[in-house]
Amino acid sequence: MTDVDRQTQLAREHRERQEQRGKNTGGGGTSKRNTIIGAGVGVVVVVGGIVAATTLMGGKDDAKPGAAAASTPSASVSAAASAPAALPSSTAEPAAGSCTYRKDTSGSPAKKVGMPPSKPDLKAKTMTIATNQGTIVIQLATAQAPCTVNSFEFLAKKNFFDNTRCHRLATPETTGLGMLQCGDPLAKGDGKSKEDGTGGPGYMFDDENLGGIGLGRGTVAMSQASEDANSNGSQFWISFSDENTQLAAQGAAFTPFGVVVKGMDVIDKIAKGGIIPFNGDPMADVRGEGSNAPKLPVIIKDVKISR
Repeated sequence: MTDVDRQTQLAREHRERQEQRGKNTGGGGTSKRNTIIGAGVGVVVVVGGIVAATTLMGGKDDAKPGAAAASTPSASVSAAASAPAALPSSTAEPAAGSCTYRKDTSGSPAKKVGMPPSKPDLKAKTMTIATNQGTIVIQLATAQAPCTVNSFEFLAKKNFFDNTRCHRLATPETTGLGMLQCGDPLAKGDGKSKEDGTGGPGYMFDDENLGGIGLGRGTVAMSQASEDANSNGSQFWISFSDENTQLAAQGAAFTPFGVVVKGMDVIDKIAKGGIIPFNGDPMADVRGEGSNAPKLPVIIKDVKISR
């Protein structure tokens, strides 16, 4: 099968999946929550140095060729000297005072610790992630994404993230995006497990703050398959490249809920360390067959939400 034939087949399969899934349902079987342009999440086909992006998010199935990322890993990481010092002003309206969390019936593997309270805590200000590679501090967009922040506070109190591995490192050279993805409680992060990227907390909740914060360097956002809008769980990604702004520009439904205010040097170090290609093939990540893991293992030791 040629690359073009493969691209056409994946786009067709994507449309068929969309026809079978309701926007707010949890059904449809397990799927990776990779925030990428990749099979089942959107398709990237690399042919002769050209990246053809298909279905960047659900409902956009026409291929849109664009120039391949030419930056080296070091150039990608050093695109900006530091992360934003504070949250940018948001045009998104604060969400309602009540949150709805629903059971994940997709059959995805889960570490169940219960459901967050429906009334969000609007006092949460920062999230501190302690890892074996260093500490990352995130200023939270509590007013604009209260249900997302409420979920993280709940999971943090349950020690949900303790001793979990960040399973995926996407780089501009392989996926056209630059991000570290974490939050799958069962991930092995070894570049071998097909299940990496499918795990969650056993519940889902809707998108928030879409368009409220750009998805460039320093942004922290939720991970979900683009054809499964409103299926947020526990997985999230930290952007280390302004390449990711293309997602927001195309209206991708990835909830941004904070920015890194301390620890971008930690993310940069991880990014510069390179990837473990999934089963030796970095393009398997692009095709949605598995996740390229960070070569420097990233283990979350603890997550704390401060007021």
